[in-house]
Amino acid sequence: MSRRCSLTGKSPLVGNHVSHSKRAVKRVQKPNLKKKRIYVPELGRFVRVRLSTRALRTVNKKGFLAFLKDEGLSLKQVTS
Repeated sequence: MSRRCSLTGKSPLVGNHVSHSKRAVKRVQKPNLKKKRIYVPELGRFVRVRLSTRALRTVNKKGFLAFLKDEGLSLKQVTS
């Protein structure tokens, strides 16, 4: 399973970890992903999704189906 948010598409970033002596070593910055059961009142059921915490805040604000509509996604594309 890839480390990717199913709603926003957020994925790991690669950068440099720079020590005190300025030596650079590659490092990976992973997105903060959570597996959540989100209740969708329009459907009357729970939906299990793997999403970033940033997307979770937006879903709490807008609502799940409204967020999917804004992103141009369908329910089938994001459920696991």
